[in-house]
Amino acid sequence: MIDAGHGGKDSGTRGVMSKEKDIALEIALELGDIIKEYLPDVEVIYTRTDDKFIELDERSNIANKNGADLFVSIHCNAVDYSDKVHGTETWIMGLHKSETNLNVAKRENSVILMEDNYEEKYEGFDPNDPASHILFSLYQNAYLANSLKLAEKVEYQFDKRVGRHSRGVKQAGFVVLFKSSMPSVLIETGFLSNPKEERYLNDELGQTYIASGIFRAVRDYKVEIESMN
Repeated sequence: MIDAGHGGKDSGTRGVMSKEKDIALEIALELGDIIKEYLPDVEVIYTRTDDKFIELDERSNIANKNGADLFVSIHCNAVDYSDKVHGTETWIMGLHKSETNLNVAKRENSVILMEDNYEEKYEGFDPNDPASHILFSLYQNAYLANSLKLAEKVEYQFDKRVGRHSRGVKQAGFVVLFKSSMPSVLIETGFLSNPKEERYLNDELGQTYIASGIFRAVRDYKVEIESMN
């Protein structure tokens, strides 16, 4: 399951010249094409293939209905305090260890405020309440080990093969991951608040490098899991 973050009325974070929703979609489609070519036995499913708004719980619903073995959500990062911060991060569900981690989860989870009846649908979840994120982080425990395996492989590829600055694997409570019944990761491919990184993320070759890194991580994860069975 490849999930291009945001879409439609939800642009995600913005840089000077681009929007997160557009970059996430380009990388997601490129990743899908590479998997189809080099792992033909793997079925690729997308949450979206165009610029449309999809509610967070529907993204995991699509994955669950299709019996997906992996959920890979693609995003771009941003901070408002510096234009020098750069690099990749791969997130899994878990307790946020710092205010910074909480703030990333808050930003990604705030999308639900655009949805109708979100309080009822998400059982009283409040994206501005730290306690809500802690509660969400307790889900997905059954898939934590394998989520971590994939996340570590993604960051290894970014660091060693793609030549990106890896900021590591991190944990926080993300709405888009919590209902997915499979190992799940959320990949922040870079910072749109950094002009140099924004140019890279908008470059076709840069997007291909990122997609290729994620592909190799998925491929290596697949080999490892299948060797255990």
